[in-house]
Amino acid sequence: MSKLCHLLLAASALCPLGIAHAAEAPAAVDAGESDAIVVVGQGIVRQAQTLTTKDLAVLVPGTSPFKAIENLPSVNFQSADPFGSYEWATRVSIRGFNQNQLGFTLDGVPLGDATYGNLNGLHVSRAIITDNIGATRVTQGAGALGTQATNNLGGTVEFSSMDPLDHFALDGAATYGSFNSWRTFGRVNAADANGNVRGFISVDHHETAKWKGYGQQRQTLVNAKIVGKVGATELSAYGSYSDRAEVDYQDLSLEMLGRLGYNWDNISNNYALAVKVADVAANNGYSGAVATNPSAGTAWPAPFANADDAYYSGGGLRKDFLGWIGAKTRLSEKFTGEIKGYYHDNKGRGLWWTPYVNSPNGIPLSLRTTEYAIKRGGIFGHIDGEIGAHKLTVGGWWEHNAFNQARRYYAVLSRTDPGQGLLDWPSNPFATQWELNFATETLQYHVADTVKYGDLTINLGWKGFAVINKATPVIAGGRASGRIAAKDWFQPTIGAAYKIGGNSEIYAGFAQSTRAYQSATTSGPFSATQAGFDAVKGSLKPESSDTYEAGYRYSDARINATLGAYLTNFHNRLLVIPTAAGIVGSANLLSNVGGVRSAGIEALVNARLGHGFSTTLSYAYNDSTYRDDIGTYRLVGKTTVDAPKHLARAELAYDNKVIFGRVAVNYMSKRYFTYTNDQFVGGRTLVDASIGYRVKTPFSDRPIELQVNATNLFDVKYVSTIGTNGFGFSGDNQTLMVGAPRAVFGTVKAGF
Repeated sequence: MSKLCHLLLAASALCPLGIAHAAEAPAAVDAGESDAIVVVGQGIVRQAQTLTTKDLAVLVPGTSPFKAIENLPSVNFQSADPFGSYEWATRVSIRGFNQNQLGFTLDGVPLGDATYGNLNGLHVSRAIITDNIGATRVTQGAGALGTQATNNLGGTVEFSSMDPLDHFALDGAATYGSFNSWRTFGRVNAADANGNVRGFISVDHHETAKWKGYGQQRQTLVNAKIVGKVGATELSAYGSYSDRAEVDYQDLSLEMLGRLGYNWDNISNNYALAVKVADVAANNGYSGAVATNPSAGTAWPAPFANADDAYYSGGGLRKDFLGWIGAKTRLSEKFTGEIKGYYHDNKGRGLWWTPYVNSPNGIPLSLRTTEYAIKRGGIFGHIDGEIGAHKLTVGGWWEHNAFNQARRYYAVLSRTDPGQGLLDWPSNPFATQWELNFATETLQYHVADTVKYGDLTINLGWKGFAVINKATPVIAGGRASGRIAAKDWFQPTIGAAYKIGGNSEIYAGFAQSTRAYQSATTSGPFSATQAGFDAVKGSLKPESSDTYEAGYRYSDARINATLGAYLTNFHNRLLVIPTAAGIVGSANLLSNVGGVRSAGIEALVNARLGHGFSTTLSYAYNDSTYRDDIGTYRLVGKTTVDAPKHLARAELAYDNKVIFGRVAVNYMSKRYFTYTNDQFVGGRTLVDASIGYRVKTPFSDRPIELQVNATNLFDVKYVSTIGTNGFGFSGDNQTLMVGAPRAVFGTVKAGF
């Protein structure tokens, strides 16, 4: 695989294992761009950029790949830990669309909608080791037609795994730093004598203590990939196993931040206090708890003001296997074909020690879980060809997802011993509140045609899908079951790009996209009561968006730049809202509540300044507002929740092949976390920095790298993630996560 092809994510249909189809391939660029950090999407009729491996290499090892894309315009990334990997608090949004409304793929394999409570996929941090990512393409807008996603209203993030090398190689790295964090990584690459069959296997293990409170977050990840040629056909396979466990941070409100401070957290190292709080809650008549210790009284132990100030603990457990097998071949002189089959198996638990339900032994504390099991598989492919001046692509995707979700309760052992560790998998529940089996059938196709008339490129096409969601109760527990479907067989796209001279181009495009429903008891149509679901299933409409965009790009051996503008009309927004008792007697119901309009501008410049210096500057302005009121709430013209108007990033990098480093400044303006905009968190400016040194040794032609990274360099106190427990219409809400303080990490990397 050529380096240029690797960087541009398959600029033509002949690039092995690429994710861009011929009808949407970026134009080839000068070989001098092979050292670029960001490559703008030359020849693509919508806003798009590709990040190369160079951008990931300077981050703290083990950092989520999502962290790398935050320097692109309109990308808003939030997390409560220095690595961006704590999934409960990880959020990615683009142009005001949240991560559930974005498409994510790895080598074209769908990763689902990044929902914390797994239902149709997994975070990329559990799908691939960051060191094995070859490139990342971000498309702000509806995304490419061929993306395997039925929820990409606001954009796509397409990750590509690196190809194995055509020779034997060893890579290793070790990291240690703040909060007793340590990580080890190793990769072995091998190939046959001719380099026709090559592969690698790699292992990553990462552990860190929480930066506040008590508990640990850890993950073991194994990746393997093999590529080989049989005649004109290239065969490939990839497998990944992940075992992740994390202890939660406590969700906060603005009132709690003022009263308890930024370092307030759960009391996972003080079980006796947790039991005391649960006793007081029961004595105060908290719903679900039965008082068993009147002597505990009704006064909260300082500094508690209620049972929700802090819990004993919570956490997430995830085990995933993801694998795919693919083939790419030349069908004729002008036609190529690619097909890929994949399988994903997930087992997960969301843990919460609740003071609202007694254990059978009378202790007013129990372990509540939300339990997940995914078994999904699918196949997708496309045929690319040329007929005269036309470059055609026809492709399709099918997936079956069998998902089981349950809510269970487990007993604590005694008043002095919870009976299990914070990250142990529980067994022997004393109650199952509900359990349902979900089956989601997805069928999608796309057709695209690209025609070139001199310097003018025109892209026309459409996609369509039908997604059928079924829920079957094992234990209904008052939750909905049944069938609902989202179908939209014609989602058109049209666009054009026109080259101006050798380095500039202008582009414009339109795309329409529809989002399928979620199949889960905790989100989507099935989260209502049975009566509520039956009342709306015939009238509910899937969300959709219409995106118009236009812009200018410039690319040469020194500069990659883009300036664009967009307008997006978001229709049939879905929201769980309180409803009148006359509708079905249910307090919560999923309903279409109107639309959102987003308009903005995006700018990006990546420039080589000479003498080893380079810079990346990006800015995005987004005006995203509600177009409809909801009941008595006046929302028209209000800013969309978690949609900052201003995002800006400036980065200066230096690399003279011996010394390297980077300083990055990231600004985000204020964000609202209520629909009426009466509650918000202020803007923040963060600075990250890194410095490194390469040491030549007689043992290898590759130097040893010594690297030091600092995140939140100036130790800013700020609110990072908002909406962890959803958004309300008005008033303060326990739905905020504070960002991590300054952290410093040292790394040693070696290769042979």
